[in-house]
Amino acid sequence: MALLTHLLACAFGTGSWMAINGLWVELPLLVTVLPEQWDLPSYITIIIQMANVGPFFVTLMHRFRPGLLNEVAVIYVVVVVGIVACLLLTFLWDYTSLIAGTPHSTSFLILTFFLALVDCTSSVTFLPFMMQLQPQYLTTFFIGEGLSGLIPALIALGQGSGVSSCVNITRVVNVTVGNDTMESTSFQLETRYLPANFSTFFFFLLMTIMMLVCLLSFFFLTRQPKIWELSQQQLFPSSIILSSFDKIPDEGAGLRLSRGFSCPKDAKGPGDIPPEKVSYSLAKLAFIYLLITWVSVLMNGVLPSVQSYSCLPYGNTAYHLTATLSSMANPLACIVAMVLPSRSLAVLGTLTLMGTCFGAYNMAIAVMSPCPLLQQSQWGDAIIVLSWVLFTGTFSYVKVMAGVILRSRSHSALVWYGAVEQLGSLLGALLMFPLVNIYSFFKSADYCSLQCPA
Repeated sequence: MALLTHLLACAFGTGSWMAINGLWVELPLLVTVLPEQWDLPSYITIIIQMANVGPFFVTLMHRFRPGLLNEVAVIYVVVVVGIVACLLLTFLWDYTSLIAGTPHSTSFLILTFFLALVDCTSSVTFLPFMMQLQPQYLTTFFIGEGLSGLIPALIALGQGSGVSSCVNITRVVNVTVGNDTMESTSFQLETRYLPANFSTFFFFLLMTIMMLVCLLSFFFLTRQPKIWELSQQQLFPSSIILSSFDKIPDEGAGLRLSRGFSCPKDAKGPGDIPPEKVSYSLAKLAFIYLLITWVSVLMNGVLPSVQSYSCLPYGNTAYHLTATLSSMANPLACIVAMVLPSRSLAVLGTLTLMGTCFGAYNMAIAVMSPCPLLQQSQWGDAIIVLSWVLFTGTFSYVKVMAGVILRSRSHSALVWYGAVEQLGSLLGALLMFPLVNIYSFFKSADYCSLQCPA
């Protein structure tokens, strides 16, 4: 039963960000087809933040009407909306229309909003639901959440999305000088995109199937014996204020959390050990939430908006590898967190600083676009891919351990985790959208026809 619950928790976690992660790894192909081109990542980023109305509504309901919102019903609605949106995206992703005289991929952007609404709302519903299970299943859930990036990345690698080559094109032009007309031959390199191993239609269809798996997993999780019925009583009143972070009462609370049902204090057995509780001062809790906010600003808002400008100057292969390997770094970081967990705030602060340095390098390269450092060198390609992977990996570890720490506090602490995560993401996206799409601070160019100084 424990192994089955682990598998269900992992499969449930894959649905948390499966749809949006699928869009990110498919971007190397989408930017070559949709009219937004290099600006498409920034559109997706701001749309994701607009979808924060979902978690904002849930958080307000927890704050002002605690207990009124049925968490299970909300999760069912959220996952079903994700399934429908993925299915529609399968057929309508390349539909475009004119807005203010400019072509835009309207159906893609609208459906992206609904997928983002699903994934953002999962931040404040999936995690609190996991509070009702034994504590070891939370790490399994985070592994599943990481797999929501790994699985689309593996599919994208098999698809070969966005892989391109430079082709020498010969053009013959008629030049008139006086009364004489002569033919002039010019040579120019152009980017030719290699056909994918399978279409975007099948990619989004696979995403739909994965969301169906998430729905089925959640259905069976809610029917685990003696977990669901009594865990309802274990949900904390969810006042959503910092003062609610009082230590969980020791008498029987740990046992009920561990097994999901009440048992006598003297009936302790293997697996009945209460989750580790560490007392944190208000200042330390504020520091944890500050870390979550900062990580979310960079990881979900600022850097994704300029990933195309950071990678495409090195070619589509570099962009393709960055998108896929970065997604793989997330579940690997979750596994490391499970094997080598660290609740030390000094360690988490150091890792956040390291991740910030990697992010600063990625941003610097985007600012230099379309002629960044080491552009014609394989070292440049390798460094930018490695920098993105390490950036994602270090920040993913910090997020997982912050979630583990707050899980030992209360249901409200996890709700606040999701809330500040989305707040940081929103701040980052609002900062970057005008820089990318209004002020055109970042420059794009065709990789094969670039003319950069040596």
